[in-house]
Amino acid sequence: MTPRMEEKINELLEEAYKRGKEAIPSGHVATYIPELGKANPMDLGISICTREFDHFNIGATDKRFTIQSISKIISLAIALDMFGPDKVFERVDMEPSGEAFNSFVDLDTKSNKPMNPMINSGAITVASMLLGHVSLEEATDVIRKICMDDEIFMNRQIFESEMNHLSRNRSIAYLLESKGLITNVEETLELYTAICSLEVTAESLANMGMIFANDGKISRKSDDRIFSKRTTEIVKTIMLTCGMYDRSGRFAVDVGIPTKSGVGGGLISVADNLAGIGIYGPALDDKGNCIAGTPALMYLSRELQLHLFRKDSLLDRLITLKLKAKLI
Repeated sequence: MTPRMEEKINELLEEAYKRGKEAIPSGHVATYIPELGKANPMDLGISICTREFDHFNIGATDKRFTIQSISKIISLAIALDMFGPDKVFERVDMEPSGEAFNSFVDLDTKSNKPMNPMINSGAITVASMLLGHVSLEEATDVIRKICMDDEIFMNRQIFESEMNHLSRNRSIAYLLESKGLITNVEETLELYTAICSLEVTAESLANMGMIFANDGKISRKSDDRIFSKRTTEIVKTIMLTCGMYDRSGRFAVDVGIPTKSGVGGGLISVADNLAGIGIYGPALDDKGNCIAGTPALMYLSRELQLHLFRKDSLLDRLITLKLKAKLI
């Protein structure tokens, strides 16, 4: 990119960061897991990785935090590639729930399987499918590869804190067992929680987002894949409809980019064929999503014209200009 192109994106990133910061005082860090409650609520980092793997960062983009529910998209992608969509969706549905991420109301009263893989009941079901087929080390290697980050390790303190405050997820898991959807409850919960306890950065999430934006390929110029094209299509669709829990519909209208949140403060967004965006901001809204992320992403989506249904993207034009410049 020319210096002017880079300057333009950095200007937009600075404004997005400012808008995100303004929202932070209205949020609160997660405290139901004591170790998560120790995070600095004022932290904020925003990272963009373009399809040419140019990086634009502002704020705490290299600060490590646990991936938490963002890991659900990786577990789902591994399961889809391993077992196929038909097998996966025999056990978990793909519909928005309208309930909180840790609710089991629908599972208990309306459905014989979890509503989608982005809520805890669905993700625990997917983890049960992986048990015995994928080890924690193998799942970690996949996440390192897709994040382009070899420094991803499990945070032992977070893991133990979560395992000691697992009553609700344990209740969900035993309800799933009673419906014949999972077996080996305690082993499933341990794998699920361990993957949630892996530490990433906003920049590594931006890299992950770019791989999903690139249909699972490591590079546009290579056929090497981490996930199949069909798997990434399914994951991105479910991110759009379910990734922000019971605020997913409003978020899809306002921002229009497939996004997944985690209670550790992370957000990953996929601007298809254009960029991945990673955000770290541990102050959460009342739905458990990074509170700074929504205004920041709304601004970037509008100014860079990233909305899924917008045909002409400013970011696409800037990248195309870069590619043309290389040919001159």
